[in-house]
Amino acid sequence: MIPLRDYRPSRTFPAVTVALIIINLLVFSYQLTKSPQETLTLDVSAWRAHNLSFADLKRPVSYVLISPRDEFTFAYGFIPGEVFSGVDLPPKIALPLWITLFTSMFMHGGLLHILGNMLYLWIFGDNVEDAMGHGRFLIFYLLCGLIATATQSVLSLHSAVPQIGASGAIAGVLAAYFMLYPYSRVLTLIPIFFFVRLIPIPAVILLGFWFLFQVISGAGSVGASGGGVAFFAHIGGFIAGGFLVFAFRKRGVPVVLWEAVRRRRW
Repeated sequence: MIPLRDYRPSRTFPAVTVALIIINLLVFSYQLTKSPQETLTLDVSAWRAHNLSFADLKRPVSYVLISPRDEFTFAYGFIPGEVFSGVDLPPKIALPLWITLFTSMFMHGGLLHILGNMLYLWIFGDNVEDAMGHGRFLIFYLLCGLIATATQSVLSLHSAVPQIGASGAIAGVLAAYFMLYPYSRVLTLIPIFFFVRLIPIPAVILLGFWFLFQVISGAGSVGASGGGVAFFAHIGGFIAGGFLVFAFRKRGVPVVLWEAVRRRRW
């Protein structure tokens, strides 16, 4: 299912949402200026000396070939083993390692990766920003991203695989929308065999199904080696957003789903 738009106009211009989308697109454009040709070497022995693992490397080697684009990812993506060991390993950056907690949120691994993330942020971000205010929404977004990264990292403390993408932070935005506007309808593209249908679906169903898919996929990915989709970042970001929305919403803005649950006393 691919959401295309919702039917809830925001009362204010979503300046932070638009700014986040622009920054993500600019960073991705910069990534594309880096050559994808494997012309550089990465000193793997330095990483292994600190017990950091490259799950996809089956044989003991000292160096592997990487591209300038990969070098940028290794430098500014969040690498759990590097950060938790407190050692900046090649390729090094002239900034504290903790800064990658934030830089990684604005990097993406491909065109579909960034387009999917920005579509979800555009559809659901404006209303959540409206309910929180610009400043609170920005803090909420970044905090959800940090919690999402931490959740994924718990499963890979010694991994040398970079974590990148805005999806953990955006998962928090989806959870806030899920809690605030559960009955708002979202026009959704649904492929059915060889046909495609456009169906308005309540957010509580669309986003609830999205979260369930992350949980099932995450459970299936436990123990898998190498990179891939960071399902537990999505799960952590969504759960964080569902709780943090209570603290970050404007005074008087109801958490509709919670109120509905309370009225029914489930």
